[in-house]
Amino acid sequence: MIVTSLDPVRLVDEDLWIAGDRIGKPGVGTRIPCSDAVVVPGNVCAHTHLYSALARGMPYTLEPPRTFLEILQRVWWRLDRALDPASVHASALVGGVEALLCGTTTLFDHHSSPSTIDGSLDLIADALGSLGVRSVLCYETSDRDGPACARAAVEENRRFLRARRPLARGLVGAHASFTLSDETLAACVEIGDGLHVHAAEDGVDERDAGALHGTTVVRRLAEAGALDERTLLAHGVHLGDDEIELTRAANATVAHNARSNMNNGVGRARVEALGPRLALGTDGIGSDLFEESRTAYFRLRDDGSGAAADWPLTRLAESARLAGRLFGEPLLGTLVPGAPADLVVLDYHAPAPLDEQTFGGHWVFGLSSRNVRDVMVSGEWVVKDRRLAHVDEREIAAAALDEAKRLARRLDEIDPHAFAPKGGV
Repeated sequence: MIVTSLDPVRLVDEDLWIAGDRIGKPGVGTRIPCSDAVVVPGNVCAHTHLYSALARGMPYTLEPPRTFLEILQRVWWRLDRALDPASVHASALVGGVEALLCGTTTLFDHHSSPSTIDGSLDLIADALGSLGVRSVLCYETSDRDGPACARAAVEENRRFLRARRPLARGLVGAHASFTLSDETLAACVEIGDGLHVHAAEDGVDERDAGALHGTTVVRRLAEAGALDERTLLAHGVHLGDDEIELTRAANATVAHNARSNMNNGVGRARVEALGPRLALGTDGIGSDLFEESRTAYFRLRDDGSGAAADWPLTRLAESARLAGRLFGEPLLGTLVPGAPADLVVLDYHAPAPLDEQTFGGHWVFGLSSRNVRDVMVSGEWVVKDRRLAHVDEREIAAAALDEAKRLARRLDEIDPHAFAPKGGV
């Protein structure tokens, strides 16, 4: 069974053909038998932070953070300053391995390593490329570490955007309005090529925009020329009606990160109001889009929505359409002739009828990453029989463990970040 499209759901009961790096017409190329499996388009994660991959379980000796700002100051803004080239590369390898093994073939990564800015995106692209992961990368520009770091971040984005790779593209990365001066935001906009920025993840972002700039987060972005169809807004939890209208009118994309929002206690995004360009990300909580999409759906249902079980599929399809626009591949996320051959073979024997009307229910209540057997990216097998095709997973994990120990020792020497928004908390 082949799921040729997620939005709308289209299924065909036949074998799949691969011609080079494309889905071939029947009878053209190499045949993949599909009688004993379900084949779906590769999942796309529209927002993640691969640099967090080595942080899980890391010893924490400070007083527990009580607010979102304290989470940044005491955890993530300490971790990113501890990163060096080796740990950046190791984090990307670990995150890429886990993405492929759970059926995610494209990652939108939002990276930060203030002590290792120049060339950091190449380290990530090299790591992901060695695994066969498709990616859209950016560096998180911010003024929180001073003007020199902000300028270096702008230049890292500019440099990486010039050098295209077969499986990698770039956006201009920015942290959030409350850590961006007008000058730094303008420098990001001047580069062009689309902005990937956290927007109203927590109320602190909106309060700062109001107190310091006399406006809202999204209106500030719009007035700076940073809001258009190439813009990717992460989270959008605290967007007001006016901001949602601006976002929709600009055809900007919002990446919804349900599990991260729950973990950080920042609130519930108004996903049904945000419009059709709503994609799904994980914000660094792994890369399992089966789990992420299911959690987002249950959260939506808990809010009283009458959303049908195919809601997660439309959001995953939107993530793929976003990637397709950046790669110049409008068929990415489908398995029709001419589409990029990014696909996942699921070892799934349906215990109930499986058709176009019921597939959403199987996705939410039956399918999961445990069913991932084989993964192909751009016509090349990167996972076969649940094993990575190009690298040894155990060797990567062993090397990452050594890096994680080094990272933890460096982290112990770094104090909580002193940055606080000028507009108040």
